[in-house]
Amino acid sequence: MPEIRPPAAPPAAAAATPRAGAADTPEARRRMAQQFEGQVLGAMLQPMFQGLSSKGPFTGGAGEAQWRPMLVQEIGNAIARNGGLGLAAAIERDLSRGGR
Repeated sequence: MPEIRPPAAPPAAAAATPRAGAADTPEARRRMAQQFEGQVLGAMLQPMFQGLSSKGPFTGGAGEAQWRPMLVQEIGNAIARNGGLGLAAAIERDLSRGGR
């Protein structure tokens, strides 16, 4: 029986894969810390939007209910991009120290 191998990754996918040490740049650490803070803020904001009704003449109906989690996450990301709670700065400092 012939051996079954997974298909090789296309060259574009290999180029998109981060190289070793890419997270060691200050810009990469800042971006990772900001993304993490955005995730935390999105999770914190979710309960605030759960009780909102999507029924009524000026609401989005079922579509709004389906897309709301993505909207709330993007609100968290926007808050993080504009200063956030300061969590990203603390994480970035910790990443630059190597987690020590």
